[in-house]
This record gives sequence, structure tokens and C-alpha cells, in this order.
Amino acid sequence: MPLTRDFKATIKARADRDAAFRAALYAEALDALVEGDTITAKAMLRDYVNATIGFERLEAVTGTSRKSLMRMLSEKGNPTLDKLGPLLRAINAETKLKPEVQVA
Repeated sequence: MPLTRDFKATIKARADRDAAFRAALYAEALDALVEGDTITAKAMLRDYVNATIGFERLEAVTGTSRKSLMRMLSEKGNPTLDKLGPLLRAINAETKLKPEVQVA
């Protein structure tokens, strides 16, 4: 089921006012990626980008077209590590988030 405009607006509004929510959304996306749940990871990264820096800014920072970035994070997208790495580095740089890796 596609996301509704209201859901996207709600996520954006909350992300705009709540730094902890932004950090948690990004952390959950990275956790899903590490766990191998790529569908959830891509959806959460897409929501995160839409709610924070936007695909236009991400395009400028990564040098990858907005269309390619959106496709990469779509449900059927299949991002390669050589594209995902720069995308995550750009998000980290633009949002000043510094993910920490913990080994259990």
C-alpha cells in the first residue's frame, strides 16, 4: 500500500521538531539494513531523506541523480554497496549524525 501524503507530512512535521525522532528513524533504518531487512531499511531511509535533507540536496551532495536515488530506495530498488556507501556518508555529513556500531 503506498504511503499517503498525510503520513509523509506527519513524519516530516515530527522530524522537523524532534531531533531524537530523526536520530531514531535513521538508527532504525541502519539496524534494519544490518539485520538484512532491506525492504524496511530502504523505506525508512527514503522517509528519513524526505523528512530531512530531501532528494534534491542529496543529489547535489552525492553527484547521483535524484531519480536514481529515489529508485535505489524504492521497494524494488537494489542499491549496490558502491552507491549505498556515498548515500549514507552524505546523510551523515548533512545531518551531523554519527552512527555508532555495537557488537553484541
